[in-house]
Amino acid sequence: MNKLISLIAIMFTTIVSTAFAGDKVTIQLKWVTQAQFAGYYVAKDKGFYDAEGLDVTIKPGGPDIAPAQVLAGGGADVMVDWMPSALAAREKGLPLVNIAQPFKSSGMMLTCRKDMGVNSTDDLKGKTLGVWFYGNEYPFLSWMSRLGLATDGSANGVTVLKQGWGVEPLTEGQAACVSTMSYNEYWVVRDAGYTPEQLTVFKYQAEGASTLEDGLYVLEKNLGDDSFKDKMVRFVRASMKGWKYAEANPKEAASIILDNDDAGVQTEKHQIRMMGEIAKLTAGSNGSLDPSDYERTVKVLMSGASDPVITKEPSGAWTHDITNAALN
Repeated sequence: MNKLISLIAIMFTTIVSTAFAGDKVTIQLKWVTQAQFAGYYVAKDKGFYDAEGLDVTIKPGGPDIAPAQVLAGGGADVMVDWMPSALAAREKGLPLVNIAQPFKSSGMMLTCRKDMGVNSTDDLKGKTLGVWFYGNEYPFLSWMSRLGLATDGSANGVTVLKQGWGVEPLTEGQAACVSTMSYNEYWVVRDAGYTPEQLTVFKYQAEGASTLEDGLYVLEKNLGDDSFKDKMVRFVRASMKGWKYAEANPKEAASIILDNDDAGVQTEKHQIRMMGEIAKLTAGSNGSLDPSDYERTVKVLMSGASDPVITKEPSGAWTHDITNAALN
């Protein structure tokens, strides 16, 4: 009798556990754990994913992690990436599709030292500029092409320094300008002792060179699976709830980021400041991709006369199916 009761108890526990086990979703981030991805960590911490019946694993990125490769290899269901690299990958044969766009505005900038002779774009010729690669170089290359500046180090162009993830090329005088984000590296430069008056900052948004950043992408083939689409609908709905909560509660969002920073490299001051800047970029977005923003991005990427990032108008590179179902 006791054995029977024990067996029934085990079966009941298994049934209950199965019933309450969420559908698994893995998201691959573009970079390390920081407020740039606050919406996803907040959604997990506040139970928004649980409420949608999802068991979400968040994979941080890093310098040796290529999100598109992780996605293509089956290591994630969805990834965060910038549209230029996603469209470039699509043209090269990896069918990535944007299913949601939490970031409305671009935070990308080129930050320069005035004492190295940079006060306007006319001063860039002949200078050494720090540039991020691994897919982040595309907006820069397109912008330089539009300015008529070669990037091969020739006299009438600029010399490109492959920039790591710090700002030392600028602070140590190796480059006149470096790539920065409005929410991250720019403040590292400021913390290094440079005042706004000592810096010339070119915002890609203001230079007409901005492209969409931090969208959610999946493999096109998976959108033919109704169960996968249903998971993505619930994932996007919960994620956008997380983003709007993070916008309204930046200090709490920063605290959640710090709780999830297993590497222990982030500071409270920087994450609170970062979250405040990130909120400016997600403001105005409900997660649904604005077609005009997409068209602007494509135009920028195709505008390089000699070496455009993409050579033809993409087809099928985005869909409203997920956000329409998630938000209506």
